[in-house]
Amino acid sequence: MALFDLKTLNSALEELQTERGISRESVIEALATALAAAYRREYGKRGQIVRAAFNPENGDTEFRQAKIVVDETLVRKEDEESTGDEDHRSRFNPEQHIMIEDARRIKRDAQLDEEISFPLETREDFGRIAAQAAKQVIMQKIREAERASIIEEYGEREGSIVTGHVQRFERGNLYIDLGRATAILPYDEQIPGERYRQGERVRALLLRVDEGVRGTFIRLSRSHPRFLTKLFEAEVPEMANGTVEVKGIVREPGSRAKIAVHSIDEHVDPVGALVGQRGVRVAVVTSELGGEKIDVVEWSDKPSDFVKEALKPAQVLSIELVEDENRAVVQVAEDQQSLAIGRGGQNVRLAARLTGWKIDIRSMGGEQVAAVEPAPEAPKAEAEAVDAHMEIGDDGSIKSDDAFGQAKSDIAGDDNATNDTGENTIDPQSQDRDVVSEEANEETDKDSSEKPDEVEVYKE
Repeated sequence: MALFDLKTLNSALEELQTERGISRESVIEALATALAAAYRREYGKRGQIVRAAFNPENGDTEFRQAKIVVDETLVRKEDEESTGDEDHRSRFNPEQHIMIEDARRIKRDAQLDEEISFPLETREDFGRIAAQAAKQVIMQKIREAERASIIEEYGEREGSIVTGHVQRFERGNLYIDLGRATAILPYDEQIPGERYRQGERVRALLLRVDEGVRGTFIRLSRSHPRFLTKLFEAEVPEMANGTVEVKGIVREPGSRAKIAVHSIDEHVDPVGALVGQRGVRVAVVTSELGGEKIDVVEWSDKPSDFVKEALKPAQVLSIELVEDENRAVVQVAEDQQSLAIGRGGQNVRLAARLTGWKIDIRSMGGEQVAAVEPAPEAPKAEAEAVDAHMEIGDDGSIKSDDAFGQAKSDIAGDDNATNDTGENTIDPQSQDRDVVSEEANEETDKDSSEKPDEVEVYKE
């Protein structure tokens, strides 16, 4: 008599493999481990090691007792006392151990710590407690297999763009359903001003996959500079094949970004490749980022040319480099001053971050109208933060990752996720995203001196 309905069992194995990515072998191994646990609980003796082998083709189950080969250096006899604190030998258990001389009568080449198995009587009748123990073992093994499958699948996609749908909104964090797993888009990784509705489609950069005790946690980002790079790679074939390289990116998420590009082929215009015919390529990326303005500039190994490019769309009359002070004195016409400085100093600030030079903007008469420090430590700190999975402050310092940790705690503390549909946790303002964005833009236009939330630096 078989323990399982083989037709139902094979159907369940296929469903687990298709929907959850759990292999048949993993589930069969879990069944064998569960059967061994049930047998040991119902019929086994104290210290006994039980192994089970399950054949999914005919439903046959074989139980065996395993014993570990030992000698006097590994165990002490039942009537032998410990010789002191340095004696780390365990007490001999006939249900668990077999002396090496006895083992070699059964297997001639038996070695220490090897397992030798003996057949046990086959049982098919298990009590309720044993069956419950088997169920717990199966569930645990399936969760472990599913977790390993998710880590393997999404771990290979770190640094790439993934697409999901908004599941719920809690404490400023978005929970994104990726299909097989739920990812977290922390508040600090969102673009300021964006609002989302439940079920809305979201694209984001997969930063990393964390394996915790209670599950797998996937972190996403839409404000990371690498997200901008990946969006351009999807639209620009020249970037995807390596002809056009990204030399640096600076972003004020949701407001403005500058990207410096270089072509290894002299016949390919790097700026034109990213902008596209009539600006169609950069327009697609701008639309994905909620209207974030993107300045595409050509990288140059000559600092004066690079600073001049970085200040675009302003036209520069002359540049004087003071290398001892790492400072560039830029002269512009009076009608170009506002373009060079930008709203709230944004253009010159991003240019300084991108080039790494302190930039002084001077008028035709030589009067200084703006001076911006490049914050040279920001790129290094940001690179360290990518490896350590942390955040960068306005001054280039590394911030802690409390928001993501809190989100992980929220997930770990909710074992019954199916009861939480997210209907009660969606931000009320998310029902009118366009109006909110327009109001935010109007407020920005009224106050040109308003500072952006954050500047991020990213060097390829």
